[in-house]
Amino acid sequence: MRLISFYLISCLSIVSIWVAATGGVQAAEPPAKPNVIVMVSDNQGWADVGFHGSRIKTPTLDRLAAEGVRLERFYAYATCSPSRAGLLLGRNPSRYDILGAIGQRSLQAIPKDSITLARAFKSRGYATAISGKWHLGLRPEVGPLQFGFDYTYGCLHGQIDPVGAKRYKNGDRTWHRMDQFIEESGHVTDLIVDEAIKVIERWDDRPYFLYLPFNAPHGPFAGEREWAEPYADVFAEPSRQSYAGAVTHMDHSIERVIEALQRTGQRDRTLVVFLSDNGGVPEHESSDNYGGRYGPYPVLADNKPLRGWFGEVYDGSIRVIALANWPGVLEPRVVDEVTSVLDLYPTLIGLTGRGVNETVGLEGRDIWGLLTGKGSAPPEGLYWKTSKQFAVLVAGWKLIVDRRGGKEELYHIEEDPYEKVDVAAQYPDRVRRLQRFLDQQRSRDPDRSKD
Repeated sequence: MRLISFYLISCLSIVSIWVAATGGVQAAEPPAKPNVIVMVSDNQGWADVGFHGSRIKTPTLDRLAAEGVRLERFYAYATCSPSRAGLLLGRNPSRYDILGAIGQRSLQAIPKDSITLARAFKSRGYATAISGKWHLGLRPEVGPLQFGFDYTYGCLHGQIDPVGAKRYKNGDRTWHRMDQFIEESGHVTDLIVDEAIKVIERWDDRPYFLYLPFNAPHGPFAGEREWAEPYADVFAEPSRQSYAGAVTHMDHSIERVIEALQRTGQRDRTLVVFLSDNGGVPEHESSDNYGGRYGPYPVLADNKPLRGWFGEVYDGSIRVIALANWPGVLEPRVVDEVTSVLDLYPTLIGLTGRGVNETVGLEGRDIWGLLTGKGSAPPEGLYWKTSKQFAVLVAGWKLIVDRRGGKEELYHIEEDPYEKVDVAAQYPDRVRRLQRFLDQQRSRDPDRSKD
C-alpha cells in the first residue's frame, strides 16, 4: 500500500515538473527506422484515465499524454477482436467477417496469408514481438507466430484467469510462449510486461516493433487487492475499486516499460502508441466468474459523457482513449480531427522509410502530418458492422442502422457529440446519402446473405 502511494505521488510530481520545465520544444525529424511500441488496454472506459478527469490514478498515461499527442476523436471497434484485426491488418474487420469477440472454441482466425503490420515491419528489417493478448485465433496453429511475429508470449484467448491456472473461462489452455502452451505463475499484467522488458533489453541494437496488448482492465480481477486498496474511500462499489486497481496496475506497468527504454538508451528513438480496444463494459454487468471463483462485478467502467457501452456502435463503445509519445519528435498537442485505428498501419510503416504497397488494400490514412502538426490527412468516412448494427460516420454525421428491424438513427456529432438527439426525421436527404455510403461499404464485405 505504501509502495503504491509513493509510486503515485512520485509520478504525479514528475508530471508537474515536466509541465513547468517544458514549452517551446521543437520537434525533430524522426530517425530512420525508429522502434515502435503499440500498447492496447482492454475494455477501458473513456473516462477511466486521469487526463479525462477520472479519480482513477494513471500518472504514467497522464504524463505520456501531456508530453505527447492526444488523439481525442480516435475510433476503434465495438469489441476486442475487431479492433485488433483493424490494427494489425489495416482494413475493416468486417472484410474478414470478424464482427465480434472470437470466443469459446471458435475456429475463426485472420487469414494466414495476411500482410499483417508485423509482417510489414519484418520485411523492412525489424524484429517483431508480441507480449500479451492475441485474440485473433484461439489455437497455436493460428497464433501470432504464424503472422509475422519473431517472438510471441501471452494468451491466445480474449479472457484469462489472471493469477490461477492461466486458462480461458471454459478451462482451455491459452497461456503460451512461441505459440506453445506453458505453465506460468504470477499476475498476467506483470508477466507480459516482464517479457516486454526482456525484448527491449535483448533488441537494443536493432529496430523492433513490440506489440503489447494488455488484458487489463478486463475481468476477472483476481490478484489486484494491493492495487484496489487505495480506492476503498474513492468508490463505494468493491467491483469498481477492483477495476480501478487493475487500471492503476497497468499504468504502473507501462511506467516500467518507459523506464526500461530510458535505462537502455532507447527512449529518444522509440515511438510509443497507447489506445484502448473499445469502451468499457456496462455497469451492473457481471463478468464471467470461472465457476463462481470470481465476481460478480456489478459496477465496472465509466464511458461518460459519451453514450453507450462495449458492443454497441455509439461513441461510448467505439471512440477510445489514444495517444502517441516520442520525445524530441512529437510536440505536445491535441488532435481533434477524426482518426481511426485503421490509420495506425500506414502511419507506422511510413516511419520506416518505405510506404505500403497498394495491393495490401489498406483502408486507413497516414496521419503523421496530424501528429506532428506539420500536415493534414484527407478525411475519410468510417464504417462499423456488428452482429446487431451498422454505422457510418462521414463529415461529422453518424448514421446507425439496426440490422434486425432496420430502424435508422442520425446524429450530428459535430453539434451533438454525446448522441442525445436523433435527427433522422429532420434530415431524410442526409440519411439517404449516408445510406449510400453504407451500402458501398457493405458491398466490400463477404457473404452479404447474412445481412
